[in-house]
Amino acid sequence: SYEERACEGGRFAVVEVAGKPFDEASKEGAVKLLKYVGGTNDKGVGMGMTAPVSITAFPAEDGSLQQKVKVSLRIPSQFQANPPCPSDESIKIEERQGMTIYSMQFGGYAKEVDYVNYAAKLKSALGSEAAYHKDFYFCNGYDPPMKPYGRRNEVWFVKE
Repeated sequence: SYEERACEGGRFAVVEVAGKPFDEASKEGAVKLLKYVGGTNDKGVGMGMTAPVSITAFPAEDGSLQQKVKVSLRIPSQFQANPPCPSDESIKIEERQGMTIYSMQFGGYAKEVDYVNYAAKLKSALGSEAAYHKDFYFCNGYDPPMKPYGRRNEVWFVKE
C-alpha cells in the first residue's frame, strides 16, 4: 500500500505562500515556479519542467492543513550547478539534502481533501513502528494540468 524510497537532494526553487487555503496557495506557488522555469529569470532562459511539483504541508493537531505551504520544484540537472536567479523575489533557491521517504500514490486531480485523506491512510499503513517527521509532509503532483487521465499524485512522509 506504500513504498519506501530514496529521493535525491539538490537545488530547488521554493516559494512560500501563507494566509490562504491550501488549494489556492498551492496553485499560486506553482504558477510562480512555472514562470521561473519558463524563463522569468535573470538569464531569460527556459529550463524545462521537472516533476514532481512538491508542496510542503503543515498539519494542524486535527489533521487539517495550516494556511501555509512551501511549493518547490527541483531545478533541472543542467542548471543545478548555477541556477538562474528568479525575477520574482518571493522565489528562493534552496539546497536540499537527499532523504528517504514513505510514499503513497493516488490518481485524479488532487486537492487538499485528497492529500489529507491519503496522509491519514499512509499514517495508518505505517503504524506506530515507523519513525518519520510528523510536523510536515510533502504533497506531490507529477502531471501538467491538461493531462486528464492516468494522473499521479503522492503523499510523502520523511523518514527520521
